[in-house]
Amino acid sequence: MKLIGMLDSPYVRRVAVSLQLLDLPFEHQPLSVFSAFDRFRQINPVVKAPTLICDDGTALMDSTLILQYAESIAPGRSLLPSDPQRLLRSLRVTGLALAACEKSVQIVYERKLRPEDARYQPWLERISSQLLAAYDELERELASGVPDIGGVAIDQAWLSTAVAWHFSRRMTADIVPEDEYPALAALSARAEALDAFRAAPYGDGAYPVRF
Repeated sequence: MKLIGMLDSPYVRRVAVSLQLLDLPFEHQPLSVFSAFDRFRQINPVVKAPTLICDDGTALMDSTLILQYAESIAPGRSLLPSDPQRLLRSLRVTGLALAACEKSVQIVYERKLRPEDARYQPWLERISSQLLAAYDELERELASGVPDIGGVAIDQAWLSTAVAWHFSRRMTADIVPEDEYPALAALSARAEALDAFRAAPYGDGAYPVRF
């Protein structure tokens, strides 16, 4: 399989880390949807990251759909709980993490792609409040303590949360103050120390990074 997209995207990074933990080998091609638009279009005309090129040539898009497929072919591994109640909580947490990703990306696009004199401040305020609401909920989910995520113990919910938080702090730190979310900061620090995260670090590099 081949994963297309930059690791500075939380969606691409989420897939890269998950594939490793699911023990699914893949090749990573770090193409930007901006600077490498034409090259990306030759692989996937929609130019959407992440794109996963499966072994039979099928191109999958959207990190959640990619990971749904990955779970189906993983050799006896899963990042999702089997118990219905635990799965329900996991899906809730994952949904909050993906909402945080979405709002962070919207803020970044608004700031970087739209001319300053064309920005609509009420819109920025709205999506910023949604971003903070997602992290408020995630911080509450961690009120009983930061989970032990060492080794392969991390699941999709906390993996996605850690990826989202790291991206938000990198790109929207002025909106998301670390000192107001100590549990999320602690979770992120633990996750970033894991081999699967270190092998696919945030940025413009390519997996696998040797360390």
